[in-house]
Amino acid sequence: MNKKICIVYTHHKLGDLIWQLPYIKAISIHHNKKIDLIVRKKTQAKNILKDLNHINKIFYNDFRKGFSYWVDVVKIMKIYFQNKYEYVYILDKVNKPAIAAKLLGIKNIIGPGIGNQKRWLTINNFLTDNDWKNTYSEQSQKLLKINSIKLDNPYPEIEIDTSEFENSNLDLLLKGKKIAFGVDSFEEYKIWYEEYFVELANLLFEKKLFDYIYLICGPDKSYIAEKIINLSQKKFFINCSQKDLTGIILALKNSDFFVGNNSGPLNLAAALNIKSFGLIANDPINELKYSKIKILRPDDLSDNHRLREREGMKKLTPKKVFEDIVKNL
Repeated sequence: MNKKICIVYTHHKLGDLIWQLPYIKAISIHHNKKIDLIVRKKTQAKNILKDLNHINKIFYNDFRKGFSYWVDVVKIMKIYFQNKYEYVYILDKVNKPAIAAKLLGIKNIIGPGIGNQKRWLTINNFLTDNDWKNTYSEQSQKLLKINSIKLDNPYPEIEIDTSEFENSNLDLLLKGKKIAFGVDSFEEYKIWYEEYFVELANLLFEKKLFDYIYLICGPDKSYIAEKIINLSQKKFFINCSQKDLTGIILALKNSDFFVGNNSGPLNLAAALNIKSFGLIANDPINELKYSKIKILRPDDLSDNHRLREREGMKKLTPKKVFEDIVKNL
């Protein structure tokens, strides 16, 4: 039987999607079939996941509220109908993709079933409301377990051929040793201070660990990269704030190691098997336990410490970060 399988994930953050990659692959292996994926356009999944051989097609869809809610339901139904899916897996608790599948009479609709979602699923085993307190990775692991889907490897891994990215990013292909700093984050309180990045760069340069540093951040946070460059007055920084994701990926793949805030590029670097150091002083670290990230953290903080003020990042000093990086290279 030529069964077709679709997996839907609605979160917009790059890091959240990367955490789901092991579970997407496990579903593909379980069915011995390539899967299709529906995600938000903001994830830029078509650039990130283009070379994963267990993914067939990637569709973008918005997941909005209000009147647009039903517009998006119709769009999802169109994707389902055109591709004649027998299985739809939903990796979070949203109702929209489950409703669309139910209205089309899809035989197998599988999701966590938290809240009202269970009304639209075709399975009898669900996650509990208490499970929603767990990390996204733990929720998906339980979803697979209750549906008898084996998980061989919980760590995200991505293979990307960057050769087609080079012609539009020749300015990134400089000779010499490169490293990367991830200097922004979606949440302000996760961002290490610009002067700390400058001090860390000086310490690493004295150790002759790089010739150039890629500064990775989004265009909306370009002021952070510019401030670092202005504070430093050194010529070894490469400002990547105006690069799209293809440029960011190329920079990461050309880096000996990555140091950055708890954000999408940190998770992407680790999934690309780049040695990755996460600057984490204001977040719990349990959500990263299924990651290859080396966590850099003040010694006196508990694993579940959370502080929603950027000031807390000052507890993680450049000297400690430098010493921990050198120790782990």
